[in-house]
Amino acid sequence: MRIFYLIFKKEFKSYFASPVAYVVITMFLILAGYFFYNSLALFSTISFQATMNPMLAKQVGLLNITESVVRPLFGNISVILLLMVPLLTMRLFSEEKKSGTIELLLTYPVTDMQVLLGKFLSCMAVFVIMIALTAIYPVLLIAFGQPETGPIITGYIGLFLVGASFISLGIFASSLTENQIIAATVAFGLLLLFWMISFSASLAGQTMGDILSYISLTAHWEGFAKGVIDTEDIVYYLIFISLFLFLTLRILESKKWRG
Repeated sequence: MRIFYLIFKKEFKSYFASPVAYVVITMFLILAGYFFYNSLALFSTISFQATMNPMLAKQVGLLNITESVVRPLFGNISVILLLMVPLLTMRLFSEEKKSGTIELLLTYPVTDMQVLLGKFLSCMAVFVIMIALTAIYPVLLIAFGQPETGPIITGYIGLFLVGASFISLGIFASSLTENQIIAATVAFGLLLLFWMISFSASLAGQTMGDILSYISLTAHWEGFAKGVIDTEDIVYYLIFISLFLFLTLRILESKKWRG
């Protein structure tokens, strides 16, 4: 446990010892804040116009702040994470390989699992800080409006699982190469593929369409955004995370086999 904690502490500090974490978190908050402002401003404008136009009021009555602001907010954040998470994970193993310290690290009296979990959880810690800073948005909505709290809670649970899935795949991509740019590009490409693959489900046959829908990250994220927690969705994300951590572990072990 002590060795794992030391690895976790070292990796976590390294994020803030360089501009990486500050730049990624800042850009993430700028983009998330921009989309939140646009959604809220549009909802406010439509609501104001409805008070002046009785016909429009009947249509606006079907809308609410949860559907118009909360759900789009979490949807936009999840898309932004597609861009930002690979920037957090690209250095985790690529930097070690390029500097030559990966061989030294793997010869220490630590297990590959301790190294992997230390890096994974340190990245998760940065991710949680990044997501926690967006809590100001629902707080503002609750203070000045009446959003449903259920979708807000499930939305953050969904973001946590989606983020952990993104990080696990990003770490796998980082373990494949010593070039950080390549690692980030591979991670983004694979994440985008898993995110959009359900769009092809309607073009495939029934069986293949069901398979494509199931392995898509989007299909399992939508329930959380709607305020629904489905055990199947949770199991999917846990399997996704475990799979890519397992593959990364195999990459680390193959490094030892090759000497």
